[in-house]
Amino acid sequence: MEPVNKRNTMTIKDFFKKDMFAMEAGVELLEVGNGYACARMKILPGHLNGAGVCQGGAIFTLADLAFAAATNSHARLTFSIQANIQFFKSESRGYLYAEAKEIFNRGKLASAEVRITNEAGELIAMFGSMGYHKDASLPFDPVE
Repeated sequence: MEPVNKRNTMTIKDFFKKDMFAMEAGVELLEVGNGYACARMKILPGHLNGAGVCQGGAIFTLADLAFAAATNSHARLTFSIQANIQFFKSESRGYLYAEAKEIFNRGKLASAEVRITNEAGELIAMFGSMGYHKDASLPFDPVE
């Protein structure tokens, strides 16, 4: 009799549903691949700043979750150690999308670029972050 190959029952999407800050902000993780993730957030009245446009922190949260999913897709705990964002266009309604692509992953470091766009595909912001791989596995299988 062959040994049973016990796989993790949790998925990466299940894991990131435990990110209460992003969930409370309304961020949804749509897709995750190997070093890739796409998330979205519907702009709600609570996301608007005094000028009536989506607050930069809300956009940062959307981008940060996409970054986290992309760099943690290897099932190795990775935390951001540096991040920056540039804003190009403001939005006050509709959905924003964050598409993260890992551009570097070697040793203890990972880096990803995240494009934040509106429903028309117009560039709203660019987010870049460097992550540090901890010596800890995550409770899901690596995303292929």
